[in-house]
Amino acid sequence: MGDIVINSAVRANLQTLQGTAQLMAQTQNRLATGLKVSSALDNPQSYFTAAGLNARATDLGALQDSMSLGVQTLKAADEGIKSIQKLVNQARSVANQALQAKATETTLNKTAEAAAIAGTAGARTVTFQIGTAAAVSVVFATATYASAASSAAAIETQLAGLVSAGGTLAGLTVSRDGGSLSFSVASGEDITIGGAAAATGAAGFGIATSGTQGQNGETLAEARATFAKDYNNLRTQIDQLATDASFNGINLLNGDSLLVKFNEDGTSNLNIEGVTFNSAGLGVAETTFADIDADIALLDGATKTLRTQASTFGANLSVVQNRQDFTKNMINVLEGGAGALTLADTNVEAANLLALQTRQSLAQTSLSLANQAEQAVLQLIR
Repeated sequence: MGDIVINSAVRANLQTLQGTAQLMAQTQNRLATGLKVSSALDNPQSYFTAAGLNARATDLGALQDSMSLGVQTLKAADEGIKSIQKLVNQARSVANQALQAKATETTLNKTAEAAAIAGTAGARTVTFQIGTAAAVSVVFATATYASAASSAAAIETQLAGLVSAGGTLAGLTVSRDGGSLSFSVASGEDITIGGAAAATGAAGFGIATSGTQGQNGETLAEARATFAKDYNNLRTQIDQLATDASFNGINLLNGDSLLVKFNEDGTSNLNIEGVTFNSAGLGVAETTFADIDADIALLDGATKTLRTQASTFGANLSVVQNRQDFTKNMINVLEGGAGALTLADTNVEAANLLALQTRQSLAQTSLSLANQAEQAVLQLIR
């Protein structure tokens, strides 16, 4: 090119075409990539500023993922509290049923014999026992009676003082109908009649004592035993549910804590303290329903504890969700700011490309006109 001499008009048009081609290449690159600043060579200040903004947006995006896990962990704990509350309500229902349970009276019917307390072997000693209380020995003097009724009457009279209020057999009721004796205990405890002289026959006590005795009643404790078993099973379910309320390896109902970071260096954060909400942590003790009112009071306390903690977790969840929304908006702001520095306006660039194509066409026409003078000389030579 240095050895070839071209006139100034051609050279000017050639330079215009080269500049237009360079601008067209730049514009086409912007349209293809969508960026007006794609490297530090285009605009160092805009490029590095945008890179910093995008880097922070990326860091906040990672924190937003962590916050999302925190939200789900709190939701898992909240679901656990709701389910535990249902179990506590069921336990309270069982306790109320046990409170309404009643003892079934124990009754023992016996028939007296005509020659009841008879014989020459001396006094007859018979033991009466109510439930697990100490057996009471009753001594009957020997006598001969003409009928079962008179024999039964003698036995009733002998026991009258013992079964009265303050007697050693208080709680035992003895009633007679002719020759039949009826022994009963309202508390449902078993009645046991025994002793060496309690057998039937002339040397015996004078009532039939063979067979199982005192098994047809049910004490209040026995009546409540089934309810107590159901109650304790629910207590076990509370333990198991509290253990299962975990998310991503963190269980806020089993003593774990959760630290949620809100910025890159962790200086802005929320530390969520976990609780232990098994039956022991809630104060729900194993029971036999010996004191149902106390058990119901414990359930009321557990309900209050659950509601208070649910409110605390709810407040924590609100904070994390608020920061999650804030972080999302900040990411949009950062990415928008970076885009404002580096993104190309495709409408403008498309218009520029069309103008450059027109300019290129005009420059090519102008170059052709500039060459016409030299073409005229060529015609003269020919």
